[in-house]
Amino acid sequence: MPTLRAVDPKRTDAERLADIFTVLQRCFILNLSKELSRGNVSFPQYCLLGFLREQNALTMSEIAGKMGHSTAAATGLIDRLENLGHVKRMHAKDDRRKVMVQITTSGTNLVAEVREDMISNLLKMMEVLDSSEQKTWLQIYEKIFSYCQSK
Repeated sequence: MPTLRAVDPKRTDAERLADIFTVLQRCFILNLSKELSRGNVSFPQYCLLGFLREQNALTMSEIAGKMGHSTAAATGLIDRLENLGHVKRMHAKDDRRKVMVQITTSGTNLVAEVREDMISNLLKMMEVLDSSEQKTWLQIYEKIFSYCQSK
């Protein structure tokens, strides 16, 4: 006769959160993809533009590391973004063999437009929460963000 195991409430909550995250990711990425498709930019290319916006310039190996890709795959992403005018390549001042990639005004503008769309969507979502819940939501996400940044 099989024995019944006690249900772990933490696991039950984690399973529910996994389902919620899946739906939220789908929702955000689909909406993001609609905005990105206007500029012919993929989600990975948008993420790369976001990294470049935070930095002055990155080397190809730094880009590959941040994206979790090989240098060859990162080069393909950069080629496409360069053809669209969203990034430019240049040689490092200290070592002309080193290629640096920098975001252009066009790339910065695209990131800003998509970010504004995200903010607009988040404001709509926040309407279903009272002000206390909104603050709690932000506090929770700040903790999760810090955890993810430390990885």
